[in-house]
Amino acid sequence: MRFLLPLFLALFLPACSLVYRIDVQQGNYVTQDLVDRLKPGMTKAEVKQLLGTPLLIDVFHANRWDYFFSNVKGRKPEDSSRLSVFFENDKLARHTGAGRAGTTPTAQITAPNPATQTTETPDAPTRQSPAANPAPNPVTPSPVGR
Repeated sequence: MRFLLPLFLALFLPACSLVYRIDVQQGNYVTQDLVDRLKPGMTKAEVKQLLGTPLLIDVFHANRWDYFFSNVKGRKPEDSSRLSVFFENDKLARHTGAGRAGTTPTAQITAPNPATQTTETPDAPTRQSPAANPAPNPVTPSPVGR
């Protein structure tokens, strides 16, 4: 019996440290180029369109939005960033904190690509609006039930 306990400990204790921990990213990925686009006087809708939905809107501080990002790799916190946006009369008054270094991936997607833009030729037929050519009424009276 004394032999089983050390054998059990020798086999199972090293396995406890081998448990894989996934990388966890939480929050809003707000880069510094997005923070640089913030201008005083922007509405809440414009700020939300630029930065996304804030991670925290405090009930007691409705004029303050907090954007927080943290990255934990395994068991170690790698980095984090925090940006607080303050409003007065539903207009952007100021912000504190900074965004993450780098460029926003969506900025590259939304930029127009001149190679994919097409121009209309004068020979191409034009579509008419549905109001210009109304469709006939598809509902016809039924002879049943008269």
